[in-house]
Amino acid sequence: MLRLVVDPDHPEPRKLAQAVLQLTAGGVVAYPTDTVYALGCELDARKAIERLYHLKGMTAKQPLALLLPDLGEVARYGVVSDSAYRLMKRLVPGPYTFILEATREVPRTLLIERDKRRTVGVRVPDHPVAQALLRALGRPILSTSAVGEPDEEGHREGLGDPNEVRDRYGHGIDCLVDGGYTGIDVSTVLSLVRDEVEVLREGKGPVDVL
Repeated sequence: MLRLVVDPDHPEPRKLAQAVLQLTAGGVVAYPTDTVYALGCELDARKAIERLYHLKGMTAKQPLALLLPDLGEVARYGVVSDSAYRLMKRLVPGPYTFILEATREVPRTLLIERDKRRTVGVRVPDHPVAQALLRALGRPILSTSAVGEPDEEGHREGLGDPNEVRDRYGHGIDCLVDGGYTGIDVSTVLSLVRDEVEVLREGKGPVDVL
């Protein structure tokens, strides 16, 4: 596993270029976000997607999210109404994942059925390293949160320590972009399907502003 220690506020382009090489070669990369560390790969890297599911112990019904650099990219993958756009404009970039009705740009393997509609999760992170990585790659990153072992109740805490990410996932990832400690609160998940706001998971993003 390649470990790249970067400045969390001003990540070095030459180091991020190495992470991009890992992604474009079909690899799995761990990197910091404004919530916890994430595990990600390219949108069309089928074997890497399978590795993500295996690493997290996820079922096919559990969705991955598309990380995007800005709100302007969201409408390419999700159907965004005027009211949804106004809400998202207030909240992004930030610690929110939005469930939207999917457009035809979304590969079938990433679609999740919700309320008899094909949906997709999208996120615009507010972290210099994640943003710089997205812009260096020039494409979305298919992503899932790095989490620890489940507790007695089955709850998994997000991983914000890069050393813990290495210890838990180092055997299955190709690169760790180490941007220091992030925190352990995962993103808040909001469904905007059918123009109705529904909180599916409460995380770091406050819901009292909705």
